[in-house]
Amino acid sequence: MKFDNIIIGGGLSGLTCGIKLAEQGRKCAIISSGQSAIHFFSGSYDLLGKANGKEVKNPLDGMKTLAKNHPYQRVGLENVARLVEEAPQLLKRAGLNFSGKANQNHFVLTPMGIMKPTWLTIEDFTCFDHKDSFPWEKAVILNFSGFLDFHTLFIKDGLTKFDIDAQVKNFAMKEFEAIRRNPSEMRSTNIAKVFDQGKALEEFVQKVNELSQGFDVVILPAVFGLFNKEVASELKLKINKSVVLVPAIPPSVPGIRSQILLRKRFEELGGTYFLGDNVEEGCIENQKLVSIQTNNHGDIKLKADQFILASGSFYSKGVVAARDKLYEPIFGLDIDGDVDSSKWLDEKFFEDQPYMHYGVKTDNKFRALLKGQPIENLYVAGSVLGGANALKEGSGAGISLLTSLHVAGQLLK
Repeated sequence: MKFDNIIIGGGLSGLTCGIKLAEQGRKCAIISSGQSAIHFFSGSYDLLGKANGKEVKNPLDGMKTLAKNHPYQRVGLENVARLVEEAPQLLKRAGLNFSGKANQNHFVLTPMGIMKPTWLTIEDFTCFDHKDSFPWEKAVILNFSGFLDFHTLFIKDGLTKFDIDAQVKNFAMKEFEAIRRNPSEMRSTNIAKVFDQGKALEEFVQKVNELSQGFDVVILPAVFGLFNKEVASELKLKINKSVVLVPAIPPSVPGIRSQILLRKRFEELGGTYFLGDNVEEGCIENQKLVSIQTNNHGDIKLKADQFILASGSFYSKGVVAARDKLYEPIFGLDIDGDVDSSKWLDEKFFEDQPYMHYGVKTDNKFRALLKGQPIENLYVAGSVLGGANALKEGSGAGISLLTSLHVAGQLLK
């Protein structure tokens, strides 16, 4: 089975790369083992929240202070300035509308009741200009009875620090009685499916309008629009107060919707998406990846002119840590990290952990290295790259988007 490009990994990085290549007429395949980090999507894509431990207001300026081996520096700041304009346009063509600027972080309200800086926020959610204020005086936080994945008291405590009069109210609806009997079924995706069917929206709006009397703003869990993205906007039109949606504990409804729309866009462009498959090994000859074999395809080899490794970091097992070694599990690629396991961790838990910077080592063209030599047609993108602590920096989505677009651009030259 032959393709122009095969992408290993079906998360944000893999799908972004695949869409860009497919838009230019490339015959592409994506091999995805299953659930990706998009399912944990909080509603926003971060570009750079902190650099060298200091909060960043302008991510593009903040990138200038990053280490030379950081993915943004390696992409090149001039390229980054172009790609941050390209990324939201690609997402929009997939049906995902975001707001935000790369030269000025805005803020979103988190499930912990704090304001977090970010780059792009999907249209369901509310963007704030300041981290230390809330533009309403009285807020009601509403939750479905029995829905345990929305921690209303955290949000209330966070808002009280802004001198906001916040109250929590729970309510029940007959449409949710069946799933409410079992706490494991009272999850955001199951609630969203009920609203997608159009069964409960009118009654829900009526209850919200009743319970929000005397308040300036209504805060709700983001459980609207799993398959129908219009549900959230319709809800906001019908509720007679300002509405702020806040992410619940994953699985994320906006995240799953994003995954669905990105995959749909890729497949509409002619891409092939192999879901639930794993790459077991590859055949490398003369520093070139000739073919790969996957679990589901057995003896059938998948061939391509170029391959892109976008398998994720430790969470997705794109990089694996054993007791005494770090390794890339498919091809045995070189790892950019300390071989001494005693140096992987800082004993202070909340410090910048060294292992978070580790990833697959590449040359300046983002080609993977094996025993110090580049594999000519195997490129690397996303969080499997080394050089950044995306958690501490607030840079994970930005690295995934921009490195994948950059690599795709390299292949299209």
